[in-house]
Amino acid sequence: MMTNPDSPKKSLFASFWRNRAGNFGLATAIILPVAAATAGVALDLNNMVQVRAALQDSADSAVLSAANVLAKNGSMKDDEVIAFAEKFMKAQFKNSVPGVGSDEVSDPGKEDPLTGVVGNVERDLGATGKTVEVTLSMQYTMPTNGLTSLLGWKTVQVGVTATAQSTPESRAALSMYLVLDRSGSMAFTTDSIDTAVTSCVNYSAANWAYKDILPGRRNYINPSSPCFVKKVQALKAASATLLNQLVIADPDSERARVGAVAYNDSTFTASGMAWGVSTASTYIGAIPSVPTGGTDASGGMKIAFDALKSSNTAEKSAHAAKGNTGFERYIVLMTDGEMTGNSSNWNSSIDTQVRNRCTEAKNDGIRIFTVAFMAPERGKSLLSACATSVNNYYEPQTMSELVKAFEEIGKVAAKESTVLTN
Repeated sequence: MMTNPDSPKKSLFASFWRNRAGNFGLATAIILPVAAATAGVALDLNNMVQVRAALQDSADSAVLSAANVLAKNGSMKDDEVIAFAEKFMKAQFKNSVPGVGSDEVSDPGKEDPLTGVVGNVERDLGATGKTVEVTLSMQYTMPTNGLTSLLGWKTVQVGVTATAQSTPESRAALSMYLVLDRSGSMAFTTDSIDTAVTSCVNYSAANWAYKDILPGRRNYINPSSPCFVKKVQALKAASATLLNQLVIADPDSERARVGAVAYNDSTFTASGMAWGVSTASTYIGAIPSVPTGGTDASGGMKIAFDALKSSNTAEKSAHAAKGNTGFERYIVLMTDGEMTGNSSNWNSSIDTQVRNRCTEAKNDGIRIFTVAFMAPERGKSLLSACATSVNNYYEPQTMSELVKAFEEIGKVAAKESTVLTN
């Protein structure tokens, strides 16, 4: 059957096609909302990924802490454990996504976006019947942006589940000593921008010689923008991340003892060993924002070893007083340079002393983690040799890598206390 080219339908379509005056406006009216909605969906997908990651981290921290508390206090009722985990999770999530996760919603008539909390507690697991398990599931109602709502989606549900187990008899208590570099090069910049300030003096090896020149004098270093995060700032942030892992595993400060000592070409007064992380945290926070001096870790390693060595019964007695029948010993050694002493040149004698200290500690059963942060080859070689194994050695080149390395060290040290199973 052939179509007559002069049929009414054909003539109408041809006329519409030829009359282009209104076609563009009509096409735009159809396409523009679709394109806008598509862009909105892309933005919300990216937001969902970030929100889910924050929600998962919060759930993991909550069940780890709840399982640890339950293992130590078996008389807690299931609903008390779940309530503890839920409150912990909401507090953690609120820090990541401000405005949600609190016990009270700012608008009394508005529903809490963190809903669908489901918890479960299992007891008497494992061969010894001492293992406990805590599971927590939660959903977050995420509002979409105005563009996505054009498709009729006002909100989306983001859900996660986390499970942790804890066994009192197998949880290893720990004693850890942080040996941290606060030499002059720790005042140099990383590649991360400090958004808290608009400008600052960005120190580097090229201008470090002029650091003490006063304003108005020749070679004075003017503040510049952007301001980059100094290595020492990155170290403080990374140390806080490590210590937080110990808090999660030991919220009551009864199984973890921590000490810290800083060094440049000299060894500074150490914090000493103490229960929990508060003492070490305060000590690290007091490290100057513009440290100076050369590099010699031998004294710091001696202090750490003397505190943790098996022939020193102080740590054993401290743990025994808390009912900890056994404990692991760790040293975390960090530097961003090579061993120079109070000069600017590598000192093979000091390098050898540090290696010997590391060998002595490892032979005594102390596990050593090492972090060579933006360090030269001789620094990397030293810390690689000092680490207990290749898995205990890190060489981060950026602030984010440094934070990740310290977080992993904290998790490894704490994992025998409480472990995630999801």
